[in-house]
Amino acid sequence: MDYLWTPWRFPYIASGGEPKGCVFCAIQDESQDDKNLVLLRRSRCFVILNRFPYTAGHLMIVASRHISSPTDADDTELTEMILTARMAQSCLIDAYRPDGFNIGFNVGKSAGAGIASHLHLHVVPRWHGDANFVSIVGETRVLPEDLETTFGKLKAPFLEATTGP
Repeated sequence: MDYLWTPWRFPYIASGGEPKGCVFCAIQDESQDDKNLVLLRRSRCFVILNRFPYTAGHLMIVASRHISSPTDADDTELTEMILTARMAQSCLIDAYRPDGFNIGFNVGKSAGAGIASHLHLHVVPRWHGDANFVSIVGETRVLPEDLETTFGKLKAPFLEATTGP
């Protein structure tokens, strides 16, 4: 029998029940960026690692304002989110050297949004062969590193991208 270890999921499983309020708003209001895996805060959005990543380095650009769709965002908010996604892509290239990316919004539950009430943009690094037998047939994702390691790898590139060389 094979075992897949996902120790970062235990706090989520142990917490039980539905979260009270919006998880993104709660994270935004806290000042525990390392604990919450927040890589960067900007005026209209922030960057956070996905706690349930598709691949290592899967992160999200989250609107600061509690809105659910790009149609609710003003041009300044959307511009900052897209430019931040571009910066995130560069940081991921520096840290991971992926073969490609999926970048996009899932708007609404039927489109796959896990948190449909708060707009966020996924930036997912991809590699040839990252969808393997276990992922496709077993519907199980196997990740090569824990979230704290990913956070550690990305923190410096994000800091450098915002402060310059």
